[in-house]
Amino acid sequence: MISRKHRFRGLNSLRHVYQKGKTVRGALFSTKIAPNNRRQTYRVAVVVSRKVHKSAVARNRMRRRLYEAVRQVEDDIAGPYDIVITVFSEALLDEPSKSLAGQVKKQLTAAGMLAKRVR
Repeated sequence: MISRKHRFRGLNSLRHVYQKGKTVRGALFSTKIAPNNRRQTYRVAVVVSRKVHKSAVARNRMRRRLYEAVRQVEDDIAGPYDIVITVFSEALLDEPSKSLAGQVKKQLTAAGMLAKRVR
């Protein structure tokens, strides 16, 4: 799970991302990203509708898996961004963790928000 400082708070905090954000779509979920210069670090929210899966247990499992995938790449996130991940496929439950982390990294790279590491 990601730390509290990286989570959205309040009902209207997602509105800016939905209106001004750039969308990168994948096979299982889409990522909407908007820069936020009023913050020092990134914030992330995962949205899973009841249309995706009726069970709250399954929706929360999807949410936790995506938060963990974002946490694994948090050292590479360059700058303060607001990130909203919207799940639209229940196939995410059966996806291996390594593949899921790779998809998150691929979408964040496509959006241009991961810093290039020199090794």
